[in-house]
Amino acid sequence: MRRLFLAVLVAACASPFCAAAQSATAASATAASAAAPARVVVQVSEADPARWNLVLNNVKNLQDDLGANNVTIEIVAYGPGIGMLKLEAPTSSRVTDAAKAGVLIQACENTMRNQKLVRADMHPNVSYVPAGVTQIVKRQQEGWAYLRP
Repeated sequence: MRRLFLAVLVAACASPFCAAAQSATAASATAASAAAPARVVVQVSEADPARWNLVLNNVKNLQDDLGANNVTIEIVAYGPGIGMLKLEAPTSSRVTDAAKAGVLIQACENTMRNQKLVRADMHPNVSYVPAGVTQIVKRQQEGWAYLRP
């Protein structure tokens, strides 16, 4: 009797109805993930203006390729990389453009404290996180893609 039950169960799951249900479930999952915006956290820990320009180019390309409404981007700067977020930094106008395009640009408060920087020294479009490295780790744990150009 048990073998007969298992045989009927296996046959039922191999039926077109069961296959259609499995296909619909897979299609539903694919549609849900396609509807969710991509999330990308970008690390910048170098003071090189060329590196910052590369980061800003990558961010703009992501928005252009995926659509600005289809991607959430955070740039997290710490260590020597924080220098490019100062008011007088050579990348200041590009940081403004990125912020206007919806990119969240974050400065590490640990680095600021160590470098004796205050918020008045920084670009007006910068937001702040207590620890840049911790912010990146949290985002990765939440499933964000990680980019370090």
